[in-house]
Amino acid sequence: MICYIYDGSFEGLLTAIYESYYKKEKPEEIFKEQDFIPSFFIDTIYIKTDKKKADKVYNSIKNKISHEVLKNIFYVFLSELKESDTAIYKYLKLAFNIGRDIDLHMHNNTVMYIHNVSRKIISETHRMLGFIRFTVLNNNLYYAEMEPDYNILELIMPHFVQRFSSEKFIIHDRRRGIAALYNKSKWIITEMSIIDIEKIPRSEDYGIYEKLWKEYFNSIAIENRKNVNLQKSHMPKRYWKFITEMN
Repeated sequence: MICYIYDGSFEGLLTAIYESYYKKEKPEEIFKEQDFIPSFFIDTIYIKTDKKKADKVYNSIKNKISHEVLKNIFYVFLSELKESDTAIYKYLKLAFNIGRDIDLHMHNNTVMYIHNVSRKIISETHRMLGFIRFTVLNNNLYYAEMEPDYNILELIMPHFVQRFSSEKFIIHDRRRGIAALYNKSKWIITEMSIIDIEKIPRSEDYGIYEKLWKEYFNSIAIENRKNVNLQKSHMPKRYWKFITEMN
């Protein structure tokens, strides 16, 4: 069995898709380098990321199939599921044969998988927009923490940039050790650890707004109408760790 191994970037995946059309050795599976487990029965080919080749695949998907298909594969890529890369490869093989009607073929297991995973990414992205809570560190720098199931930091940033365009802020994905930094004009995603955040000085007012918000939350709550199960269905408990009013 032949497997393609790539560096884990989206451009690397698109390069692997490109090579699958032109190399003699066709892959049965594609893996990120960090996900691959070597085996005596697997022949591996390492695919070096090539931006020009990746751009050709990107533009071909957008122009020859549809923007929706391009969005689907990017969402599934962000899921970080081990089987997602091979599923994307199989989905695109079908899409280049069928064309823009690919998403009508829901009877196909690969198409169904892509749609199911894509919906999960979209769902968590929408949830996280409502669950993010900021605190002030120093010099009016706002900071928020999260540990989402999927790598959705890139998807939520445009929303917060639009809402808080005049503020400096950091949204920290602690599970992946990355953070999005916004400086009132542009934003980037970079590596960031808990230690990096602890080095940032706290303001004199640190914790005051959180305390006020908790008091407000408790004051408007109606004790007799408390429904914990309903609350959990709308706000799953795995998100409570970083939600101010739940701590």
